[in-house]
Amino acid sequence: MIDPSSTALIMIDMQNGFINEASPLCIAGAKKSIPACRRVLEYARENVVPVYHVVRRYAADGSDVEPCRYDIWKDERPLSDACPEEIGSLEPAELAPLADEVTVVKPRFSAFFQTDLHARLQKQGIDTLLLTGTTTPNCIRSTCYDALSYNYDVIVVEDATSSRNEDVQRANMEDMAFIGARIIRSVDL
Repeated sequence: MIDPSSTALIMIDMQNGFINEASPLCIAGAKKSIPACRRVLEYARENVVPVYHVVRRYAADGSDVEPCRYDIWKDERPLSDACPEEIGSLEPAELAPLADEVTVVKPRFSAFFQTDLHARLQKQGIDTLLLTGTTTPNCIRSTCYDALSYNYDVIVVEDATSSRNEDVQRANMEDMAFIGARIIRSVDL
């Protein structure tokens, strides 16, 4: 059972630069997860669950791009002010934040790394996190592990997350479940 009064939705990296097939950083499966992400977002909004849109924005000069992504990033510069909007840092319209929803810009994979997310959640009395977004083995998993380290109850919404292929998705879900995260489907909400 989920208690909406102590739960927050963390939607990670559901941005054009990771969703649009024209982007060199596109994650296979991210676009397919939009309807499930939307269901979870609607659940959160209907149940007054705080929503945190955790995103990545790169400097136009690439000074903050992860070394493992730089060679892919450097020509088209997705998720920066130096790229077209269709591969930029905005979220698609159906997932865009409302005025009262928080956007947290993260410098690396975990939503907690060098952000004020934990302090914000603690101030609100949050003890349970619904994780959605992309990519499961990087940002979802590292956020899951950090959240568990902070003693949050973590619920990963499997169909509202994505990986580069089904084998990677399945293996990561099994690993997160093994260490204590609950794995559910969006319809289970």
